[in-house]
Amino acid sequence: MKLLVFGQTGQVARALARLAPEARFVSRAEADLAKPRQVAALLATAKADAIINAAAYTAVDRAEEERDLAMAINGAAVATMAEHAANRGIPFVHISTDYVFDGQGHAPWRPDTAPGPLGVYGRSKLAGEALTVNAGGTYAILRTSWVFSADGANFVKTMLRLSESRDHLTIVADQVGGPTAAAEIDVACLAMATQLHADPGKTGIYHFAGAPDVSWADFARAIFAQSGRRVTVEDIPTSAYPTPAARPANSRLDCTSLTQTFGIPRPDWRASLAQVLDQLSETSS
Repeated sequence: MKLLVFGQTGQVARALARLAPEARFVSRAEADLAKPRQVAALLATAKADAIINAAAYTAVDRAEEERDLAMAINGAAVATMAEHAANRGIPFVHISTDYVFDGQGHAPWRPDTAPGPLGVYGRSKLAGEALTVNAGGTYAILRTSWVFSADGANFVKTMLRLSESRDHLTIVADQVGGPTAAAEIDVACLAMATQLHADPGKTGIYHFAGAPDVSWADFARAIFAQSGRRVTVEDIPTSAYPTPAARPANSRLDCTSLTQTFGIPRPDWRASLAQVLDQLSETSS
């Protein structure tokens, strides 16, 4: 299967390049997602059996001031990809986010729960979802959360960096979700693209996140415990760490339908974390 992947430098795209090196990865230089016409021009000459969109505008706070840019990348560009895939009759796998929900309550969010994003980033990702559905093709929208890897900027690497100079950290404890390794997302995306190619009836919106659900503070404790860093973590409420964009307090995702339809179970993020820490250790040495 000839795979076309939008994204090259992000966490998911870089991990996917290791898993599927034969795929074609589209860089920003080839097609700037802020300019959907460039995306359309590239697609017009690309030969693919499936498309995965691993690129996105992810600057949650900056999106509050860069609404048009976020909407162009997470909305209009996604629509261009989805429409091309629909016209060609090939699967389109699009990665979305827990930020499409308002974070209320404690129950895990089901794929069919009505969304209610709190900020521009979430609204832009929700727009991309709606445009994908409206394209009318074969697709899988994969909402995920709290992505981490040995690449790029993420919570795991931030905690390790801070631990180099501090032995006590205050971390938000009233936001709960499922940390998800980029490599696990890639395995899911590839499986979904392959199965959709054989069975378009699996089209739909799905959730995928690491288990068990955990707070940011407890995730930090696990990072320090596994990496052997002597850092104490003090729980604080979200109100003590204000940000320009509101974060959902409840990012729990119900992943049942993904397992039932595609046979993809929730991965244990603790095992994934150990692998990422090993990768970082090998890189530093």
